[in-house]
Amino acid sequence: MENTSKLKEHTDFNFAQGELLLIDKPLTWTSFDVVGKLRNSLKPLKLKVGHAGTLDPLATGLLIVCTGKMTKQIDTFQAEDKEYIGTFTIGATTPSYDLETEIENTSDISHISEKQVHEVAATFLGEQEQYPPAHSAIKIGGERVYEKARRGEEVELKARKVNISAFEIVNVEFPIVHFRIRCSKGTYIRSIANDFGVKLGVGAHLSSLRRTKSGDFDVNNAWELTELIAIIQKNKSLELHK
Repeated sequence: MENTSKLKEHTDFNFAQGELLLIDKPLTWTSFDVVGKLRNSLKPLKLKVGHAGTLDPLATGLLIVCTGKMTKQIDTFQAEDKEYIGTFTIGATTPSYDLETEIENTSDISHISEKQVHEVAATFLGEQEQYPPAHSAIKIGGERVYEKARRGEEVELKARKVNISAFEIVNVEFPIVHFRIRCSKGTYIRSIANDFGVKLGVGAHLSSLRRTKSGDFDVNNAWELTELIAIIQKNKSLELHK
């Protein structure tokens, strides 16, 4: 697929006709926050604006945002494989499988070797069934399951098939494990972190995450959100190609 994103030297946007924008999502922002900020910046134009693949608030990195007629291609972009880098912290678990919730259990990891870490990573390669986290945006009965989980309700989630095409252990600094993963649409890296800890027998949680690629698109070509908003505001005097 041709990378048609607007690079920083090309700011002749036509948002109404349709643009594909690569955004480097800031930490703690939701994907919906990013879409809302861009939509508001484009007023008074009343445009469709949507993203192609949710990133959790505690994740940063590549978020594909489409405007206008380009939103018809969101499903195509969303279906592409994704690549992530980040860290697991072994020997500690949380209910959300990441740092959204407090650590609830800890284990001694003094017997865990770097060799074991690499061996466990290899077991994730290929197609497999994965259970999403209870703290996820999946809807059951019209309600996000994380809302049920926050109320302490039991949530029964179905496993879904995912494919892990690459799982590289970049560095091990116990209790921190640095990784790179390339995976199919719908894969929860938080679930991989939890399952990784289960296989090691000491528990684990996702302690940082950054999406670096989606299909052929790379975060190195992405806009900082504040920079893009500033350009949009500057170009409003040109009426943004109504």
